[in-house]
Amino acid sequence: MKQYHAPVLSNIQVSERYWHMTVDSSALPFKPDPGQFFHIRCAGTYSPFLRRPLSIYQIHEHTLEFLYVVKGKGTTAMTRIRKGDTLDMMGPVGKGFELYKQAETVLLIARGVGIATLAAVAQAAFQQKAHCVAVLSARTEEDLLAAEYLEEFGATVYKVTDEGGTSDVSHVKQLIQEDILPFYKIDSLYTCGSRRLSKLAQSIAFDHQIPGEIALEEHMGCAMGACFACVCDIQEGRERKSVRVCMEGPVFPLEKVVME
Repeated sequence: MKQYHAPVLSNIQVSERYWHMTVDSSALPFKPDPGQFFHIRCAGTYSPFLRRPLSIYQIHEHTLEFLYVVKGKGTTAMTRIRKGDTLDMMGPVGKGFELYKQAETVLLIARGVGIATLAAVAQAAFQQKAHCVAVLSARTEEDLLAAEYLEEFGATVYKVTDEGGTSDVSHVKQLIQEDILPFYKIDSLYTCGSRRLSKLAQSIAFDHQIPGEIALEEHMGCAMGACFACVCDIQEGRERKSVRVCMEGPVFPLEKVVME
């Protein structure tokens, strides 16, 4: 993991809760993988002291884009970053998604800011000529910011929201079982952003024998594996063990993650 000082090309508010930042990534020697993240210094000062992990929303030849929700002191400080500033970022960090090369159709199940994490998966799937079917869940229609972006890659998008009364797990399960699985041969499944939807994705993957991966979202201190603030449990055969999301993840095989 290296430290970069990337020129900020834009940092704009795109909805009541979300901001979109684009940075010049020319200094990076290679493209990051979908699912990897950067550890971002929130402002030019050291307050707040801890960096914030941001997963990558879009990956281009010379730019990276981040879509983040403003909900605390750190992300509020990030909104004060302006075009022309320099973003202090460390990364790329962690293990990203592994798209199955033989996959022709993939299913994405995402909630909230997890939609941004899976947008890079949709981009990678499109590049290997795979079709995406996406179930996107959010509080409001306004928060489904990545839906149009996914549709640009030819994804079939199903939107569910709290305000529309369609985002409860039972409805999403019915949607997948009645409107998706009978009509698409799903070769792999990817999820991020909600423990309830992740548990649903895990059960669907198990019941239908679909290989899957999950990107976990945890609070992180150092993002270097030293502080053990982002530990989760995975099941390896008969053994349950603790792993660090920042180092061994954030992407794990879906069937291995313990969700209680």
